[in-house]
Amino acid sequence: MPHLFFFLLFSFSWATLADTHSLDSFLQCLSLHSGNATSFSKLIYTQNNSSYSSVLELSLRNARFSTPTTPKPLVIVTPSHVSHIQVTINCSRNHDMQIRIRSGGHDYEGLSYVSQVPFVIIDLINLRSIDVDAENETAWIQAGATIGELYYRIAEKRATLAFPAGICPTVGVGGHFSGGGYGMLMRKFGLAADQIIDAQLVDVDGRLLDRNSMGEDLFWAIRGGGGASFGVILSSKVKLVSVPSTVTVFTVNRTLEENGTMLVHKWQSVAQKIHEDLYIRLFLRAVNSSQQEGKRTIQASFTSLFLGSTDQLIVSMQESFPELGVVKEDCIEMSWIQSILYFAEIPQSESLDILLNRTGTPALFKGKSDYVKEPIPVTALEGLWQRFYEEEPGSVELIFSPYGGIMDEIPESETPYPHRAGTLFNIHYGVGWTEEDASATQRHISYMRRLYRYMEPYVSKSPRTAYMNYRDLDIGSNNNGKYTSYIQASKWGLKYFKNNFNRLIHVKSMVDPQNFFRHEQSIPSLVRG
Repeated sequence: MPHLFFFLLFSFSWATLADTHSLDSFLQCLSLHSGNATSFSKLIYTQNNSSYSSVLELSLRNARFSTPTTPKPLVIVTPSHVSHIQVTINCSRNHDMQIRIRSGGHDYEGLSYVSQVPFVIIDLINLRSIDVDAENETAWIQAGATIGELYYRIAEKRATLAFPAGICPTVGVGGHFSGGGYGMLMRKFGLAADQIIDAQLVDVDGRLLDRNSMGEDLFWAIRGGGGASFGVILSSKVKLVSVPSTVTVFTVNRTLEENGTMLVHKWQSVAQKIHEDLYIRLFLRAVNSSQQEGKRTIQASFTSLFLGSTDQLIVSMQESFPELGVVKEDCIEMSWIQSILYFAEIPQSESLDILLNRTGTPALFKGKSDYVKEPIPVTALEGLWQRFYEEEPGSVELIFSPYGGIMDEIPESETPYPHRAGTLFNIHYGVGWTEEDASATQRHISYMRRLYRYMEPYVSKSPRTAYMNYRDLDIGSNNNGKYTSYIQASKWGLKYFKNNFNRLIHVKSMVDPQNFFRHEQSIPSLVRG
């Protein structure tokens, strides 16, 4: 009887998915193999379910992929147990449904919740437990958790424990970790992926694997190579790191009229070489000039985290970057967990509970990335400023994130993330807009592509590298079908992974030879057929 209930509840008329397989038979497969069909049915949403839209939109971060013409999943599964993932994989394989895996929904090109072929979303929102072992300084984190939830649970245990990951609290752990994951502690401790010491993954055959049973090749691949190419990552065990009870932050703004160009140029030769306890990130945006009405200028925001006191920071800044003119009044001492709110631009008056909030307002945006090996000349910076003025004030932002420190010491092949020694900084390009019509979207994306072309002479070459977590389909994509050639995939793969791409393909061809886990930029299998 429960099987019949499940089938009647969710079946509805739909076009044939592939050959003779229909959505109804897919749902029936889930019912027949779920064990407890009645309880499992409450975790599944089809397009005729009243909660379908709210579940789909809860973790949808880029409004470019929330239009009436955006392809929608036929089914959303929100598993609460590993068996639900196993059943969904097996039924999807049997009924030719593509799977998209969503942790926090921050994929820049919407690949965790959009596909051009019939698909089902495995949304990990119900799998977000975090078990912090403060004594051993480790944590098991389920992939559906956000980094805000992780930071909160760590701080609950001990104020001097931390984790080196990103600054946006609503980013999902699953995608962030498996693509690398960097933040304000990167120069001191490395990437989020560098801290992973064990993992649980459900593979294409529905097997639950840990580090020992998956083997070192697959364990290597999912720490920076993108987990969704290889299976469904259920959880990761990470090393936590120790930080002082007091850290110091500052944000110092300088415009072009305040010697901004020279300071940006100087920053390039300072930020990567200073002591690893000091991280100075640079944000660039166009603003209205306060000195001349009707004129625009560039504002450079130097934003810093220092693992120590204000007095120590001032000494360090006077030695390494006196031109910036940081004084004691610019600095704020706080705990590490309070710095998470600070860098997320959340008022310090807010309760830390805000880190548990997963919701956010989707924005229309396009992002890109670069890595810089040599300082950008002053003349090139001046040309860059002019290109900011082509868009409305505040709509374009560039973020320069410095490397160096421990990142110089970790070999390129240690994990799939290859951007290590020799990298001065990463550039994140972002353009956002509010107009919802297609012509406006195309206009802003075209602007971003022009800006990216302008920067080509000043960034890494052969290949021009990019960061996988700043997903960009402009640099290349796979075929919709099961097979994509090495030549085609390498157009984007070598940019993200450099020579590690070849090992990733080898691992993929071993663990998922028929390329079941695939999307526009998934690691391809070289097995045909």
